[in-house]
Amino acid sequence: MSARATSSARRGSGRAFRSDRGQVAVDLLGMAPVIIVTLVLLWQCVLLGYTYTLAGNAADEAVRAGTAATGDRQDACERAGRKNLPSAWRDGATIGCSLDRTGFVTADVGLEVPVLFPGTIGFPVTLHGRAGAVGEVTD
Repeated sequence: MSARATSSARRGSGRAFRSDRGQVAVDLLGMAPVIIVTLVLLWQCVLLGYTYTLAGNAADEAVRAGTAATGDRQDACERAGRKNLPSAWRDGATIGCSLDRTGFVTADVGLEVPVLFPGTIGFPVTLHGRAGAVGEVTD
C-alpha cells in the first residue's frame, strides 16, 4: 500500500482517528460545578462543627464562672459565656444561666450557624451547648 493510500485511508475513516486533544479541559469544565459544590458543603460542615464546639465551650466557661463567683452568679455566668466567643458568633449568641436552691448552676448557650462566611448571615438553626455544675456553698 502506498503512502498516498495510507493517508487517504486515515482521512476517510472520519471519527475513528479524531484527536482527543482538549478533552481534559472539557472534562474539568464539566466537573468544576460538582467540585465547587462539594467544597462549599465541606466548608459548611466545618462551620457547623466549629459552632457546636464554640457553644459547648462557652457553656462550660459560663458554668465555671457561675460556680466560682461570690457575688451575682448569673451575671458572672453570662459575661464569661460571651467573653471567649469570636465576634462573628458573639452578636447572635443567647446565653441563659440559672441557679437553683441547691447551688446547681446551669448554662445554655445558643449560637447561630453562619452561612459560608462568619459574621454575615446565619441559618435559621440554632445550636445549643449546655453545661451544669454544683457551685460552692458559702455560709
